[in-house]
Amino acid sequence: MFDYLVLEVRRTLRDTGFVIFGIGMPVLMYLLFTNIGDDVGGRWRTASMVGMAAYGALGSALNTGTGVAEDKSIGWLRQLRITPMRPRSVVIGRALTGSVVVLPAIVAVLLAGGVVNGVRLAVWQWVLVAVLLWLGAFPFTLLGIGNGYRLTAQTTGVVNVACNLGMSIVGGLWFPVDLFPGWLRSLSSYTPTNRFAELGVSATEKAAPGFGTVAVLGLWMLVFGSYAVFSYRRSARTV
Repeated sequence: MFDYLVLEVRRTLRDTGFVIFGIGMPVLMYLLFTNIGDDVGGRWRTASMVGMAAYGALGSALNTGTGVAEDKSIGWLRQLRITPMRPRSVVIGRALTGSVVVLPAIVAVLLAGGVVNGVRLAVWQWVLVAVLLWLGAFPFTLLGIGNGYRLTAQTTGVVNVACNLGMSIVGGLWFPVDLFPGWLRSLSSYTPTNRFAELGVSATEKAAPGFGTVAVLGLWMLVFGSYAVFSYRRSARTV
């Protein structure tokens, strides 16, 4: 399974589109959102840094599902089924691939925050933000994998983009939740993306993640994990 993981990571990082849109776009959006106007404060630059790092991780995690759908369309999954690898190993390998490829997007945005925007945190805070966002992205990897096994390659790409944009906006990754109307602010607190970003924000504020944050993320991980398993079993009937 380790060799399979290395293969999938290399394939992903060699994808020019992934590098540009998965890593470069969140950095560009972060710098754009935090350097327009003269009243941009350090607190917003820090919060936006976490939000854009979470947005980049979300996109990279979902992109794992696009790769699954493409492999399914060209018969790669069929070839894997006749290898000694167990189906569980294939799914775990894909999930681990998604966990690895979210790191470049997270690190790139954090570097932009520290080097370009002058965000100042203790070393342990930088490390903790990166680790928490890395771990917190796992549910979205499961969602992407579920879409990849369930849908066609073209449809997976469209659905993943819709999931990415919708969950990012409603979850407050682009704009502060405080600017939302009351009903949308309440809805946002139940979204996995909002709680995902709160993991990183808690580290910048030297606080532990709240119980509600962990509970909501855990619940969504169960939902997305069940969806991934269901999609994989359905794909086994046709691939």
